[in-house]
Amino acid sequence: MIGRTTQVVDCRESMGLAKGGGLAQRGTLSEASRPDVIAIAMSPGRRHITKPVCEITYGLRREGVQTSVLVLEAGAGVPESFPSASKGFGPTFGLSPKEIEQIERHKIAVIHLGNIRSHVVYKAKDVLALAEVPAVVVCQSPVDFEDFAKVGVKTRLVMPPRNKIETLGTIVDIVYGVTRGATCQRTKLNQMAKVLNHHLARMEREEKKRREEEEIPEAERKARAKKRAEEAKAEGGMSTSFF
Repeated sequence: MIGRTTQVVDCRESMGLAKGGGLAQRGTLSEASRPDVIAIAMSPGRRHITKPVCEITYGLRREGVQTSVLVLEAGAGVPESFPSASKGFGPTFGLSPKEIEQIERHKIAVIHLGNIRSHVVYKAKDVLALAEVPAVVVCQSPVDFEDFAKVGVKTRLVMPPRNKIETLGTIVDIVYGVTRGATCQRTKLNQMAKVLNHHLARMEREEKKRREEEEIPEAERKARAKKRAEEAKAEGGMSTSFF
């Protein structure tokens, strides 16, 4: 029972880490009964604390958002696409085929990242280059849509040039100011819930409209398409140039 709503959550396949088992092990998935949202956490370690992810998940579930949690197997380090001049010799970030399939089962992903701007940008890019899913980036560092578009990430407001798009997925929103390893503020949880509910409602409307169109007879569908094309042509012919 979470708040006033009963939610069924499939438990992890292995026990937690640290004192009291408060940290989820890498490479594990805690799956909600309905695949709406998946929160993606980096791998736990000395410098990688996954603490706010559990608070985010619980806060979203309290708001009625069905949320799964995936802790990546190789979530530490930087991806192969990271600029080599500042790459270093640490671990390499990446996703396994199993993790990609788990992410794509859901309607929208919440990618939780840290405070280094370049890491935030390139890790989100690497996830969305492999997984075709809309995503909300949650991080500590202040970033905007342009930061992602500059490196070829599709976003809701700013798109890279068509020949420089390098991702399948799209960033639809950004929530920054969430500190890794610290308690997540209530205002940030409310902001995330509002953003996710907005996008889930939009997806539901689009899906409903698509189903209704599929039920329309073929002749009527063609007539509507022809009418829309004629209206678009008429609007184009009425445009006036002042040059």
